[in-house]
Amino acid sequence: MTQTSKLSQSKLESTLWSAANALRGPVDPGDFKGYVFPVMFFKWISDTWDHWHAHALEVWGDDLTDEIEADYQPFTVPDGCHWADVRNQVVNVGVMLNAALQKIEQANPDLVGVFGDVNWANKDRLPETALVNLLDTFHEVKLDPDHVEGDMLGRAYEYLLREFAEASGKKAGEFFTPRHVVHLLVKILDPQPSETVVDPACGSGGMLVETMNAVEKAGGDPRTLRLHGQEINLTTSAIAKMNLYLHGLKDFAIKRGDTFREPRFVTNGKLDTFDVVIANPPFSLQNWGEDQWATDPYGRAFCGVPPAKNGDFAWIEHMIASMKQDTGRVGVVMPHGVLFRGGKEAAIRKCLLENKDYLEAVIGLPNNLFYSTNIPVCILVFRKTKPAERQDKVLFIDASAKFKPGKKQNSLAGTDVEAIFKAYTDGQDIDGEGGLHLRLVDVDEIKENDYDLNIGHYIETAAAADVDVAAAMTTYYSASEAVRQAEARLDERLKAAGFGA
Repeated sequence: MTQTSKLSQSKLESTLWSAANALRGPVDPGDFKGYVFPVMFFKWISDTWDHWHAHALEVWGDDLTDEIEADYQPFTVPDGCHWADVRNQVVNVGVMLNAALQKIEQANPDLVGVFGDVNWANKDRLPETALVNLLDTFHEVKLDPDHVEGDMLGRAYEYLLREFAEASGKKAGEFFTPRHVVHLLVKILDPQPSETVVDPACGSGGMLVETMNAVEKAGGDPRTLRLHGQEINLTTSAIAKMNLYLHGLKDFAIKRGDTFREPRFVTNGKLDTFDVVIANPPFSLQNWGEDQWATDPYGRAFCGVPPAKNGDFAWIEHMIASMKQDTGRVGVVMPHGVLFRGGKEAAIRKCLLENKDYLEAVIGLPNNLFYSTNIPVCILVFRKTKPAERQDKVLFIDASAKFKPGKKQNSLAGTDVEAIFKAYTDGQDIDGEGGLHLRLVDVDEIKENDYDLNIGHYIETAAAADVDVAAAMTTYYSASEAVRQAEARLDERLKAAGFGA
């Protein structure tokens, strides 16, 4: 085969960002991902098809048949549905693109839903000039194995996810978790080859990709992992599928649906269980499905029914119910409110600590790490079987001072991630500079505090005091949102009654 020049990572990323900028104006930056990723994936499929076709032709020459070709191709590209067919279209390009993507999905059952639900033919939403500019920008790069080495495309994809998150601000929390937080969470859960992994709120699939990276970095074969994810948003679930494909994975299951009302990983009427259960779910969901939880057929209300206007503990109960009997462990990102709120949530905390002994660690993270919220969050770690030295105990770690300041968001440096991880595994601050504070606490002491898990009760530091403030701010934000919604309902009723019209 002819020698080709490789793309640099920076050239690839700058070209992909230029593609996004081709949409600027008619498309809101928060919606870039729904347009750019399907086109990028289409280009990758077409370029990959060309690569393997050329290879098969070089080997077989005139003896090449459709049957032999099929053995070389990872995906089927029907006649008239190649990138070149769409790009050479002169008018009604969106109609042609719609048809090509639909036929590719039909010809490849594993790709059903992967291109999302954009109506490319709708010129009011996406003028044809913008679509042509988008195609032209992607046309400049070859995304086949000859030009894009190793995980370059996967890293470029994550680069775009990060850029889209910054462009869309708080909307980004719906699909993107900062990579440094994902890295910490995966290090703590320590996925092993051949294990099963699930993310019940998988967003763009970043948690699942990082489990693959962790296994590979440790010298294991990431292809032996069995990765699963559920996501309610159609566009985001499509992005997750593309993300995993572009990172070289093929054996995975991303399913769309409401995890609470319609869990998709079920066998013979029972919830499937996994070695690793990991998530950064949407915080404090209202109307999450409380009315069905008391009679949940999958037994997820084992410690009680969370409040109707806050689904945080529904995620926790679902994830714990998804743990395998012996090896199962859970890592979940939560707002600090889950540590101290009263009512039904207090009763669930009591059950988890008194009856189950699943909670292993509470790790308080710095504030302003996420695009979707500037309040500090925590990581909760649960294990079906805790180490003997941690049974009937909970490890509290205050890592609120471990961060690298940023203009928009703070971040965790690599040394911060390592320090927090070592604090979790070894029970000590490897920095020795007081940046971390930790303590292993008996459940009896937590009981004396009415099962309140607020870190400030157990670690007396200035940083812990900040966490107390953060907890209060969490309550304040929740109350403010409730007031705002109540005022909106009152306005509607007054208008309906003829006041203020």
